[in-house]
Amino acid sequence: MTLPVMANDHTVISTDNIDWGMLNPARGDASPKAADLWGDRTKDVATGMLVKFQKGFSSPPHIHNITYRGIVIEGLMHNDDPSADNMWMPSGSFWIQPAGENHITSANAQDNLIYLEIDSGPYLVKPADQAFDNGERPINISENNLFWLNVDDATWLKSGNAQISYLWGKPDATNGSFVKLPAGFKGSIESQNPLKAVVVKGSATYQWDNQKTLTALTPSSFFSSDAQGKHVINAKSEVVLYVKSTGQFSVK
Repeated sequence: MTLPVMANDHTVISTDNIDWGMLNPARGDASPKAADLWGDRTKDVATGMLVKFQKGFSSPPHIHNITYRGIVIEGLMHNDDPSADNMWMPSGSFWIQPAGENHITSANAQDNLIYLEIDSGPYLVKPADQAFDNGERPINISENNLFWLNVDDATWLKSGNAQISYLWGKPDATNGSFVKLPAGFKGSIESQNPLKAVVVKGSATYQWDNQKTLTALTPSSFFSSDAQGKHVINAKSEVVLYVKSTGQFSVK
């Protein structure tokens, strides 16, 4: 096991150093497993966490007190109205679940893993009879329905073989996107703003700015920065990252 790197200006957590617990300890082994990558899901703070589901998991109808965003890293996930037909979303899919909206969550592969992100907490599960309409509407985007932009379409891309798919937010404010790096990519993601990234697919090595330490990145790995600098990436295979930024960043 390699130790996570947590400095004042940046953090990197490899897959083998994720600290797992239970999403709902009161449910015991029936609860999905969960791990905070940043923040604290039990407090009133923004948080990004991983959640693991066993094959065949299906929640009862329920709501959440806050809106969350979900990214499928592994397996097949369904998240929708209790009466909806199953739409199994594979790795690289994305959804938004509004606060107060009645829904179920199900998993259908041997191993199922998502990244779940909230802008405030705590993250709570409440019964369906407490449902309310906060004005938002759910979004489900399967991986095969993403729209990718290349260097000719997006000013954020300085590398001719990287691609980006915008998911939510505004470019000059807080936003989220997928970034796809081809096998053999040797470059960097650079930002003057706080940035957080989770590996959705692929494998690579990671280096912060001019530091010599290399960290292996595989699905569910995480890196972030609070200061200006370079996230240097050497992709061994095609890599897909989910990137949350408080402003524009560049892929070079």
